[in-house]
Amino acid sequence: MGFKDADEVRHFVGGVFLTGFAHPEIGPRLRDSAVVLRLVFTEPASELVVDMPGGRIGAAEDLPEPTVVMRVKAAFANAYFQGRLNLPLAIARRQIAVEGALGGVLKLAPLSAILVPDYVASLRAERRDDLIVR
Repeated sequence: MGFKDADEVRHFVGGVFLTGFAHPEIGPRLRDSAVVLRLVFTEPASELVVDMPGGRIGAAEDLPEPTVVMRVKAAFANAYFQGRLNLPLAIARRQIAVEGALGGVLKLAPLSAILVPDYVASLRAERRDDLIVR
């Protein structure tokens, strides 16, 4: 089973970025980056902009112009934040389409491993064990 709807995608994926912004090690590194990431999800269709320097997430019209756009199935994003998807390999396999300055995203990607336990805990807390990749 996958995410129920667009709101659920934004809730969980957006939530992991909010957790990252609040993290004492990750937050400063995200804010020091110049990355404004627009995530365009499919299955279900959803969109989220992550303003890393501003420490904010939201809709495109409310945030700065993205420096990079990533198009991805929501299930792949879910797997990635559980440490089950290698970002460079997924890009090479065209599971993730990228437009813009990818270097900044790749530089920050290893930090996501620190957030895996928090992301999985958020799924469990909301009784979405069906989203946990085994």
